[in-house]
Amino acid sequence: MTKFLLAVHVIAAIVAIGPVTVAASMFPPTARKALAEPRDAQALATTRLLHQICRVYATVGVVVPVFGFATASNMGVLGDTWLIVSIALTALAAVVLAALVLPRQAAIMEGIEDAGDTGGAGGTEVAVTARATARLAMFTGVFNLLWATVTVLMIIRPGSTTGA
Repeated sequence: MTKFLLAVHVIAAIVAIGPVTVAASMFPPTARKALAEPRDAQALATTRLLHQICRVYATVGVVVPVFGFATASNMGVLGDTWLIVSIALTALAAVVLAALVLPRQAAIMEGIEDAGDTGGAGGTEVAVTARATARLAMFTGVFNLLWATVTVLMIIRPGSTTGA
C-alpha cells in the first residue's frame, strides 16, 4: 500500500505542482508583453490561460499533501525532522501561492484587460503594472524555490535508510 500511496503522491506532485510552477513563472513576462501591446489579443489570451492554469492546478494540488500524509503515515516517518520541515515549507508555498501569487495575477489581469478596453494605459499606470509584474516574479520565484527545496528534501530524506 505504501508504494501505491507514494506513487500517487509523486505523480500528483508532477501533474499538479509542475504546471503551476511553469505557468506562474511564464505569467510575469507574458503579462509585461500584454501590457506593452494592449491590443495584442494573443498576448492577452496567453496571459489569461496562464492565470487559469495556475488557479486550476493550485486547487488540484491539494491532493499532493493528502497523499503525502498518507504515505508518511504508512512509512512511520510523520515525526521525522525532514518531513516536518517539508510540511512547513509546503504550507508556506501554499500561502505564497494563495496570498501573494494568485491575487496579484488576478489584479494584473484586470489591469491588462482595462488597458485593452481603453486603448492603452497611461504612463503612470504602465509603470505601476510593470512594478507589479516584477513583484509578482519575485513571489513566484519564492514559491518555486520553496517547492524545489521540498523536492530535494523528499529525495534526499536526511537519515534515510535507503542508501541513496
